[in-house]
Amino acid sequence: MSNALAISAVSAVLQSMLYTVYNSAGLGTVTVKALAPDLAQQEAGSANDGLLVNLFLHQVTYNAAWRNIGFPSLAADGVTPLKNPPLALDLHYLMTAYASVDFQAEALLGYGIQMLHLNPTLTRVGVSNALTSGLTLSDPGNPLSGSLASAGLSDQIELIKITPATLGREEMAWLWTALKADYRPTFPFQVSVVLIQQPAPTVSALPVLSRSISAQTGVIPALAALSAVAPPNRQPAALLGDTVTVTGTALSTATQVTLQNVQRGVTAPIAPLTPSLTGNSFTFAVPNPAPATPPTDLPAGIYLLTAQVKSGTDTITTNGLPFALAPSIATWVPPAVASGTTGTLTVPCAPFVRPNQEVSLLLGGQELPVVPFTSATNTPSFSYSNLQPTGGAVPAWMRVDGVDSPILNVLSLPDPTFAAPMVTIT
Repeated sequence: MSNALAISAVSAVLQSMLYTVYNSAGLGTVTVKALAPDLAQQEAGSANDGLLVNLFLHQVTYNAAWRNIGFPSLAADGVTPLKNPPLALDLHYLMTAYASVDFQAEALLGYGIQMLHLNPTLTRVGVSNALTSGLTLSDPGNPLSGSLASAGLSDQIELIKITPATLGREEMAWLWTALKADYRPTFPFQVSVVLIQQPAPTVSALPVLSRSISAQTGVIPALAALSAVAPPNRQPAALLGDTVTVTGTALSTATQVTLQNVQRGVTAPIAPLTPSLTGNSFTFAVPNPAPATPPTDLPAGIYLLTAQVKSGTDTITTNGLPFALAPSIATWVPPAVASGTTGTLTVPCAPFVRPNQEVSLLLGGQELPVVPFTSATNTPSFSYSNLQPTGGAVPAWMRVDGVDSPILNVLSLPDPTFAAPMVTIT
């Protein structure tokens, strides 16, 4: 397949082929360019003998035949490529002849159209030669001349084909009006298909060496599977150091859980686990290391939780469930804030917040943006201005990557109570 330089390579091949034709036609010195028409018009005035043929790529479209071959897809981790289908493109060109003497433009156009007619399919050898030795003659000063040979255009599975195109008078008039250039004798044609493919490694499944089929009584599935993740105290999200309960089926041999936050590039295996007597659940503790620089704690946010379970001599990975890790500001004693004033509030928190995270502080529903910071910190500051009076104490909580710090004690009877720091805006 070709790489991203393939579009440039097609223009270069056509330019080289036209240069060869005109060099042997006996018309004089003919310059061949691949510029926008307004620039080509200026170039024609300074060209030798005033003879210039210009190739202008005015449109790039998807190739209809290749468009549904496939789409890029990723594995469950959101990172590993599984498929890398090519980007198939059709290129639409205008070939325009510039001359200052009677009949010369028509002659230039005639030789050019004849070359396209005689070469409806570009051979691999012809493309390769044009991109190596041909460019040193037709466009030696171009900075891309040395790179286009590596575009892979001659090696793609489809050969390059040239077909005439038809533009009506309205289309042609609109096109040249938009280009802000004077119309000159022009021949439209299409080049297809250019197949651009990113040379990224993909993952393929290994072949099955043997198949083992067994029957099991009952309705409980034999394979390990997760069904629920429960932070303590009926909270929607866990904190650092919390003991989390995971339930499912066939989990008695679970050895570790893996927390993966693709957005932040974090993958954390956690062990050991404490299985239940029934074998259908286990608990684990969220790591809570001592504060350090750089931080070693898990950043707050949404994770994918999977479990690794022993099955004979193999280890299998279960399905994944979302797991929210919340920030905590329980040790903060907020000061009174006057409405209509401007200032900042510094809030101690755990875990450390990272510079690329979305962080804000909410005071009774009024959201304060974080003061920009460049390194991980557990004391972010938040700026405020023109806050509205609250008429009493309201809870304060932090939001990091969409996860809020706990503000309710849902175990309180008879009704839940606020368990967050309280602040008053007077």
